[in-house]
Amino acid sequence: MLMLTRFHSYNNRKFLFHRYPLMNADPRSPTPPLSHNPHQFDVGEIAAVYKAIALRRDVRHFCPGNVPEAQLTRLLAAAHQGPSVGFMQPWRFIRITDPALRMAIYELVEAERRHTAKALGEREDEFLRLKVEGVRESAELLVVALMDGRERHVFGRRTLPEMDLASAACAIQNLWLAARAEGLGMGWVSLFDPDALAALLAMPSGARPIAVLCLGPTERFYEKPMLELEGWAERQPLHTLVAENHWPG
Repeated sequence: MLMLTRFHSYNNRKFLFHRYPLMNADPRSPTPPLSHNPHQFDVGEIAAVYKAIALRRDVRHFCPGNVPEAQLTRLLAAAHQGPSVGFMQPWRFIRITDPALRMAIYELVEAERRHTAKALGEREDEFLRLKVEGVRESAELLVVALMDGRERHVFGRRTLPEMDLASAACAIQNLWLAARAEGLGMGWVSLFDPDALAALLAMPSGARPIAVLCLGPTERFYEKPMLELEGWAERQPLHTLVAENHWPG
């Protein structure tokens, strides 16, 4: 029985590395059996984690439907379990349920989309052909902001004050992965004037919006990241981004 279990785990591990190649710099290389570790998940649970990571997409296309309250609460709870510098938990989530407010946010996004296109110079037309948001179509719209009064939190931020932003990004990634696991699409929109959005949502002085999240049912998840499919950019090989004891390259 023990030999069968080890063989099963080894084959599952090989399947994972070939099915989701980002788990390994070289997906063709052999992978050893899972070592004994009392803290590790079982092989199916490990597979589910890597599957969610590999198949997460920045979704822009949504279909009609809703997100049940219990499910939305569960996803936000996953976000709230994200790591944060000094345990400051700097994230604040605003759920947009007012149609007029949603449209006002869309107009902010659309204005910035035009400004971004102009700033891209020769790629302006190419950019304008891309669908970069689903603000009007998604079942749920969430705005994520950094809280006010962050200057009081020095732990881990004295030399790196931007760690509050890094912490909030971790919370968003938690939400993203949980949503993907539950079959919901999510897209992170950053095309907006943060001061204008803060004013629109009556945020206190010092608070700063960092994301508009479109969340809801989608007809499909892109086979690859949409910008890769559209030829905007390609994923860089992992080995060019990792080095030992010095800067890569």
